[in-house]
Amino acid sequence: MSRTQNKRIDTPSAKPLKPVGVKTRVLFVCMGNICRSPMAKGVFDSMVKAAGLSDLVVSDSAGTHGFHAGEPADPRAVAAAQKRGYDLTEHVARKVELADFSEYDYILTMDWDNLALLQRSSPRGLQHKLQLLMRFATEFEAATISDPYHGGNQGFEQALDYIEDACNGLMEVVRRRASMVAAA
Repeated sequence: MSRTQNKRIDTPSAKPLKPVGVKTRVLFVCMGNICRSPMAKGVFDSMVKAAGLSDLVVSDSAGTHGFHAGEPADPRAVAAAQKRGYDLTEHVARKVELADFSEYDYILTMDWDNLALLQRSSPRGLQHKLQLLMRFATEFEAATISDPYHGGNQGFEQALDYIEDACNGLMEVVRRRASMVAAA
């Protein structure tokens, strides 16, 4: 045997893989930003906090129209959310801004009309971020979340049922992103 065959060759071991959380930014969008999208943000933020992912997940909400900009969430939305343990009292309505398209990873609309409006105003190359929130639902088969604004309290309850379902599915995506591994 030659000397090199008997000699142990030390090679630097590969660096161990360690979790590197991928930050996720989510924007929930409805028409006026006083009912569905603030409820979605409230539900989602609660789930993110419970999962211990507050450092890795950021969310906001906005409307495709600015006619409620600066206003709080609809009192019926606040009451329905509060009954389920979600706090919307700090919400201030705003309109979607051009910067939102590049700032957020997911821009999730409540219905087809708002999705179409955002598709028309989205800068080229960023439309892949636009989706319906109900795409993440696993329990309900509805494609959209109806606007409860012109109805009674039952509409807000149904909207929350759909939102909770879809946000549960969205949390699975967020958890996967938060636990992605990369070479250190």
